[in-house]
Amino acid sequence: MTATEHAVDIARIAATAAVAKLAKDPVAFDVSERLAITDVFLIVTAGNERQVGAVVDAVEEALLKAGIKAVRREGDRENRWVLLDFLDTVVHVQHSEERALYGLERLWKDCPRLDLGPLEPPPAQA
Repeated sequence: MTATEHAVDIARIAATAAVAKLAKDPVAFDVSERLAITDVFLIVTAGNERQVGAVVDAVEEALLKAGIKAVRREGDRENRWVLLDFLDTVVHVQHSEERALYGLERLWKDCPRLDLGPLEPPPAQA
């Protein structure tokens, strides 16, 4: 079994929104073979707590516009590592220190990495 196209689309929308708020190093993994609870993990990095909050807000807003609402949001009190659960896709917005410390890429290295394509925000409407 592989990640659904819907889950990959969620990851792309979330990654695009995160990069628009200057998040770094977006990486998505197809975890559908290993986990029954979700298909995709998306990991992005923010440089400080304030930026973590801005990235989280941008991701939620972009997905809400697409009709997708998070069912769970954890870690937003400290804004060091915020997890957004969209059921098919889980987004991890990590402070750069947390990303280095916990090494989620190392933990999920056996899972296929997903190509997110170009992460350019849609053109602004006049």
